[in-house]
Parts: sequence; C-alpha cells; structure tokens
Amino acid sequence: MAAASPLRNLEDGVLCSICLDYLRDPVTIDCGHVFCYHCIIKVCESARQPLHCSLCKTAFKKENIRHVWQMASLVENIWRMKVDEERQPREERQLEQRAEKLCGQHLEKLHYYCKDDQQILCVMCRESREHRHHAAVLLEKAAQPHRGKILNHLKVLKRDRDRIQNFQSMGEDEIQALLAKFQNHKQDIASVFEQGHQFLREREQYLLEWLDGMEQELTEGRNSRVTKGSEEVIRLGTLISELENKARQPALELLSSHCDFIISRYPRKKFWIEKPVSPAIKKRAEEFSNKLLSLEKGLRGFHGKLMRDLEYKTSEIILNSQTANGYLSVSPDGKSMIFTGLWMNKHQHGQQFDPEPGVLGSKGFTWGKVYWEVKVDRLWWGAEEEEEAVKYRAETRGVFGSSYLGGFVGVTDGYRSPGYRDENEELEEEWSQENGIWPKFCLVGVARESVVRRGFLNFTPEEGFWTLQLSSAGVYAGTSPEPFQILSYCPRQIGIALDYDGGKVAFTNARTQEFIYEFSSSFSGRVFPFLWLNCMRSRLTLRP
Repeated sequence: MAAASPLRNLEDGVLCSICLDYLRDPVTIDCGHVFCYHCIIKVCESARQPLHCSLCKTAFKKENIRHVWQMASLVENIWRMKVDEERQPREERQLEQRAEKLCGQHLEKLHYYCKDDQQILCVMCRESREHRHHAAVLLEKAAQPHRGKILNHLKVLKRDRDRIQNFQSMGEDEIQALLAKFQNHKQDIASVFEQGHQFLREREQYLLEWLDGMEQELTEGRNSRVTKGSEEVIRLGTLISELENKARQPALELLSSHCDFIISRYPRKKFWIEKPVSPAIKKRAEEFSNKLLSLEKGLRGFHGKLMRDLEYKTSEIILNSQTANGYLSVSPDGKSMIFTGLWMNKHQHGQQFDPEPGVLGSKGFTWGKVYWEVKVDRLWWGAEEEEEAVKYRAETRGVFGSSYLGGFVGVTDGYRSPGYRDENEELEEEWSQENGIWPKFCLVGVARESVVRRGFLNFTPEEGFWTLQLSSAGVYAGTSPEPFQILSYCPRQIGIALDYDGGKVAFTNARTQEFIYEFSSSFSGRVFPFLWLNCMRSRLTLRP
C-alpha cells in the first residue's frame, strides 16, 4: 500500500488531459503543459485561431510544439510499474481498494456521484465517454439529502429512546413502590397471623388450664373419696370382726349384755350417699362442653369466611332461561326462579331440561375459584325449622329408599299428567300423603355442560351433578347410590364455592359461614351453576 500511493501520484503527471490516457508521443506547448502529439494536433486542426491551452487557456502557436523525449521514457516506466502492480494477487488489490475506497477500474479516489447512473465515480470515470455528459456532483453534496433523512430519523429514534428510558424509569419507580408495598404486606401478614396465633394460643391455654383445674379438682375429690372409703372399710372390718366375736359368745354371756347397747356401739355411716362427682364439677364440665362446641362452630365459620374472602372470587350468576324447564319461570334479570305448576314455555329448546324442573346458569367455568350464593324462600316449609336448630350428621344412609331420591321419583312421574300441574297445592299435598312422602324440595350445586337433559335423571357426581338436596327434613348430599343426611335443618342461604382446578365443590351456610359439605372430583369441560325446584309457592334467588 505504501508503494501504491507514489505510483498513482506519478500517473497523475503522465496523463493526457485531452484523452485522459497515458501520454503517447508526448509533446509540450508554449505554456509548458504536455499532451499526446496526436491529441494536440487534432485540437489545432479543429480549433480556431488563436490556439489556447485546454488547461490554463494560454495562447500557443502550432509551430512551437516540440517533443519531450524524456517524458516518453518516464511514461513507459510508469506503465510497466502499473502492469506489475496489476499482476499482484487480486485479493490484495481488493483489500487496498476497500481500505482506501478507490475506483475499482482506475484505482483512483472517488470524488463524484453520477445522478443518471446512480454510481460513484473517480476523476477518470467522470471524464470518460460513458459519464462525460451525465449530471455529476461531488460526493458530499450528493450525500447531503441522505444525511438529512438519516439525521431526521435519528432524532425520531433518539426521542423514542428517551421516551422508553423515561417509561422504564417511571415503570421501575412504580415497580419498586409496589415491591416495597408487598414487603409491607408480608410484614402485615406475619404480624396479623402472629396476633391470631397468639390469641388462639392464649385461648387454648385458657381452655387447657380450665380443663386441668377440673381434672385436678376431680382427682383430688376422687383421692379424698378413696381415702375416706379405705378408712371406713378398715373401721367396718374392725367392727365386723368384733361383732363376729360377740356373735360366737355363749348364750349366757350374750344375754347378760343388752343387744341394743352392743349394736349402738357400732353405728352405721352412709358413706355411699355421697356422689362421686359433685354437682359443681358436673355443671362446669357441661359449661366447658358448650364452650368447646361454640369454639368449633366459630372456627368453622371463620374458616369458611376466610377461604371465601381470600381465595375465591365472588361471581355474579345469571340463569339461562333457554335451559329452564317449562314449569319454571325465570325472572327478567335472570337472578331468581319460581315453580309455577303450569307449562310456561310455548317453544321447546334443545338445551331445555324436560321433564326435570332444572335450569343452568348462563356462564360456565373451566378454571379458577368462584363463589356465589343461593337464597331459599321457604314459604312451603313453615317456620318450625330455625337456624339455631340442633344440627347433626346422619349415621345412616338411604332415608328415601333404594333408588336416588327414592320416593321422590314418583314426583317426577307426576309430570306425565297435566292434571297434576294444573291442580292447586292441596291436591299436591293429598297426592304426597297418599304416596307416603313429602315432595317439596330443591337442589342447588353445579353440573357439567354435557349432562343429559331429557328424561328422568339421577343427580349424582357420576352423572355430572354435584348438588345438595334441601327440604323441610334437612340437607342431604347428592351421592350415589343414595343421598345421605347432613343437617336436620335447612339454612336459608347456601354458599357454593367451586374450585375447578382443585376439583372441589364446597357448600356453606352463607349466613353463619359454617361448612356443610364438600365434593371432591375431577372436572372436565365447562361446569355451570345448577338449580332444581319442584314446589309451588317457593323461590330460589342467586346472589350477588
């Protein structure tokens, strides 16, 4: 590369400015500039007098043209050097051209831009026949519009970069603030739960100390009673031994002493009249049992409320009237339904339950945890079952017979007779009494979208129904082969918590938050809220 630059400088001195090629038979004119002999003669023949140099515009005379033999030798030497340079490896020449950005044809520096051909030219390319008559400008001038576009776009990009940086800065500040808030929440959670644990530990300690006190008092009483009993047994044993000796005395000695006097010396003490457990301890034990029941009830309510508030999303449920049986009347807002006893729908729908008086919610679930409530207006159950009634879990199953819903299957058979639905409630009661059952009940829970909706159904998990049966007799879990009783009374408001991913449906008393029952299953497909009602003068209402 160091030898190439002097060569090109030498080439600039041996080029003819007319033909732009190496000097051939070089000659000089009056001003001293050198041209090819044939080039300058052509100029002299074609130009008018006086003649002027094409480079400096100095006048010269044709007869003053003279040969420069030393220049001819120099041109020949430079041409040979050029040939030797072109013989070097092509890759080396390309590297040199790219390093110095030279013309690939003439190895000259690039100075011009041809607008017509959109090519970058050197001086020799510019004066060649191909580009001589084209519009060519200096590279810097040609690059100005492109540089302007780049600078304008650069401004836009910088502005976008600044906006992104500002956005990231603001977002980072927001994230940091939220992370700090989360840390505070963690501390609050730890503090709240520690307070709760401390409170429960104190209550636990209080109850245990109470129980320990009663145990100690009962143990002390038992020990005292055992001690007294042992002493009395020893005393009685001594007396018995003495009396046995008296009884074995001869008749003369025995009659010489008065019998009553002898017996009076050994009095009886009614030790067994004392109760083993004092009434005070019995009263305190009964009070403790009531406290324990209250604790269990409170913890169940606390558990249900905490699970619902923290883990479940309260969902607004609306009934899908297209799925409602013809004997059901769904309110315009889809929040409640009643059993009319009259066929209300004039048109049958493929989604409709028939003849079962059931209806699905309009929104199904395929994931997540959701909660809703069903209020039961029990106009037909009477007021004898109150919320505070005695609750128990039944020990036996099959209170309705061998098939699911047992005798209630006969109620659905009544759908086949239009007369049954057109009669008043007295006729319904007479019919139920004749069959030995009480037909008034409802079902609340969830059902798969794919459940069978035609014909008489079994409302069990195997058939795609997870429900509780509510009636005046209490609450029953819809299990197979038969439902079994859970509560002896029916709450006025049932909470339903669906955990789709966990495969659970839990039911609670929505007013007291007490746990009622939980189904465990594996859900597939969409699951919908489900209601079923077969009694007039009754209403089921969804909340919220």
